[in-house]
Amino acid sequence: MLKSDRHLRIIEHVAAHGSADVSRLSLLLGVSQATVRRDLQQLSEQRLLERTHGGAVRGGLSLELPLQHRLDQRSPQKQAIARAAADLVPEGAVVGLTGGSTTTEVARLLADRGPVTIVTNAVNIAAALVLRPEVTLIVVGGTARKESYELVGPIAEKTLADHHTDIAFLGVDGISAAQGCTTHDQLEAATDRAFARHTSSTVVVAEHTKLGRATFAKICPVSEVHTLITDERAPEGELAAIAAAGARITVV
Repeated sequence: MLKSDRHLRIIEHVAAHGSADVSRLSLLLGVSQATVRRDLQQLSEQRLLERTHGGAVRGGLSLELPLQHRLDQRSPQKQAIARAAADLVPEGAVVGLTGGSTTTEVARLLADRGPVTIVTNAVNIAAALVLRPEVTLIVVGGTARKESYELVGPIAEKTLADHHTDIAFLGVDGISAAQGCTTHDQLEAATDRAFARHTSSTVVVAEHTKLGRATFAKICPVSEVHTLITDERAPEGELAAIAAAGARITVV
């Protein structure tokens, strides 16, 4: 197992259970206790968990997994969702992209395909596309969030208000019929909302783990989402409720 995979499993386990000891993690990961201790020390130094004698606790662990870890997990589901998303984009379209691991996959596919204009607030997406000759790149300014690599806040919202996209892809931390599209940060939610307000078509790209989930800050109700693209493990009841609110559902 790669170190990035171990770190993700450890973070998810501690987040779910509140704590974990070295011996349990050693069995879970199939590695030595010495390896687990090194992993815990590195994660503690990144302030992703709090070390204890014999293990770790959630402590000040953010519920938002930093993008650098999510990008290491290029799951087949994310790639399938991204392919379905890219298929919605006509040649020469103006495309909005918020930050996130799945939207980053969409950006890669669009850049490989041909002429496209990308409007994004994600600095990792901008860095990946800036030298692509087929991409016209517009980067939305703002205050940088290290967790998501996004530029957010009033500057970003004003820039988006002065532009219009043909289609905008939103990465979310939760989506449900009851609570709508949500994310962890208020400023990020407001910037994502600006993407949705200034586009002809709002498309949410979300793995099944995001469905039926609500996080801190609301982006928009599902009635303002034109299309949700998710994977086949998405709960059918939640999909039906979201569809009843008016969103088109694509399951890959």
